[in-house]
Amino acid sequence: MSADDPGDADRLDDPDDADRLDDPVVTRVEVPVDTRAPDGTTNAYVLDGLLVDPAARTDALDAAVAERGSSPSGGPADALAAPSVEAIAVTHAHPDHVGAVADYAALTGATVVAREGHADRFAAAAGIAPDETVAPGETVADTAVRAVDTPGHAPDHVAFAVGGPEAGGPPERSSRAVLCCGDLAVAEGSVAVAAPEGDLAAYLASLERVRDAGYDRLLPGHGPAIDDPAATCRRLIEHRIARERDVIAAIDGGAADLDAVVDGAYEKDLSGVRDLALATVAAHVEKLVTEGRVEGAWRARLADRGFE
Repeated sequence: MSADDPGDADRLDDPDDADRLDDPVVTRVEVPVDTRAPDGTTNAYVLDGLLVDPAARTDALDAAVAERGSSPSGGPADALAAPSVEAIAVTHAHPDHVGAVADYAALTGATVVAREGHADRFAAAAGIAPDETVAPGETVADTAVRAVDTPGHAPDHVAFAVGGPEAGGPPERSSRAVLCCGDLAVAEGSVAVAAPEGDLAAYLASLERVRDAGYDRLLPGHGPAIDDPAATCRRLIEHRIARERDVIAAIDGGAADLDAVVDGAYEKDLSGVRDLALATVAAHVEKLVTEGRVEGAWRARLADRGFE
């Protein structure tokens, strides 16, 4: 994908379908960025009035923001079709999600919002202090977008919801519930939950909450939209439980250190990703130790490898 191609912005709602459920106005821009995601991009979204995860500044994202009437060079926004950018937030403060927060704050004058309790982490990663914070369950700045608690992949991870029964609006119209879910879920493959930041118990709990919440569509941080949220959450939960069984089997089979557990838990070639596999196994072992399902001596082994 070309970073300077304004055609890389995709409108995810369908204003021409008269029979559709009411869709939040969503634009997705695939932003090339230094990430370990397979396609080498992070999805930035303009979700109603909220810009989410501006990973880098590109012409395509500039165009999407300008279309909302927020760029100084843009024309007036069509408030009914495409609300202007009123706020900027990130799903979590990993480098492949925060790179252009400061740029777009300067461009739009929008309110910069961080998750409550994680403002310092946000500022250190984004290079700009937030104007305000938001707690799960609250709306973000002056938008109708709601913050949803989804820790696990990162301790500050939060998702952003629009539509659905909590969104209000005329009762005679149905509203699709959409969740911009960051690195909680992907349409294919799995999400890294890696020690020391990743918390598998929290991640599984987040997936269960989203699975049961009745969303119609998930908008992930990497890859295409997910139109079967409950099934995808179930698949990701089952994947983690299966990996946990592999970790337990490796330990029960005599693995005495993390490297041996990795060798026992993975059958595939780990060339180029062994460090990630090691951090993933460490997160699994940490969960198992906390739950009392493997001996406490593993906590010291985690610490010896820097996973504390």
